[in-house]
Amino acid sequence: MARTRAPFITTVSLKRETVPSFREYPFCIPAIRHLRDLRLPGPVTFFLGENGTGKSTLLEAVALASGFNAEGGSKHFRFSTRPSHSVLHEHLRLVRTVNRPRDGYFLRAESFYNVVTAAETEYGVLDAYGGRSLHEQSHGESFMALVLQRLHGRGLYLFDEPEAALSPTRQLSLLAAMHALVDQGSQFLIATHSPILLGYPDATIYLFAEEGISRVAYDETDHYIVTKSFLENPRRMLRELLVDPTRADPPDGAA
Repeated sequence: MARTRAPFITTVSLKRETVPSFREYPFCIPAIRHLRDLRLPGPVTFFLGENGTGKSTLLEAVALASGFNAEGGSKHFRFSTRPSHSVLHEHLRLVRTVNRPRDGYFLRAESFYNVVTAAETEYGVLDAYGGRSLHEQSHGESFMALVLQRLHGRGLYLFDEPEAALSPTRQLSLLAAMHALVDQGSQFLIATHSPILLGYPDATIYLFAEEGISRVAYDETDHYIVTKSFLENPRRMLRELLVDPTRADPPDGAA
């Protein structure tokens, strides 16, 4: 396993006294409304939950509070295509250690195209991504070029649903790359739905739900349970899922 190192950020706190109203977005999101102090004890932390539970909203706010551009990239990126971020970052307190990252990156799957365009046309940093145009590669290839070529270690890396670009095999490649970067003293915060990525050893997993944010074990997540059940018996699960409750008998010709 990787060497144990203190993370760069140990706690994400909501400055509740500065919140204008818990009836307004994003503070009305249950996970945000209940947020006080969220501990980040290790090098890899996952945010997971159903759509709309606030995991990407909080990750974005941590990224902005850490000095990253809202659409992604390194801290040098300052372009804006369409501002859509919330004001949550203005009400967060990040508790940091004496360690300081020497590298960093914020990846958002939904706006990575904009980051790639800026990297090639505005900042001229194509060499940092392997020297080949990222627009001439598939989404997954360009993302892996970022991970393997651009990230240098001892960094703070925030990824929002990176699996959106990656096949299962490439997700395993990402796990291997993450492990190497963790061994070089990096910290990851990742919002994901991927049961493969969630399997990273000894990671901290936070579930975002109506009741707030709670820490869960890997094999207690719906992502693991549902995927495991499906793979063990896909026919049974599909039969139960796709059954027509209005049909008493099987269709003609069906056994």
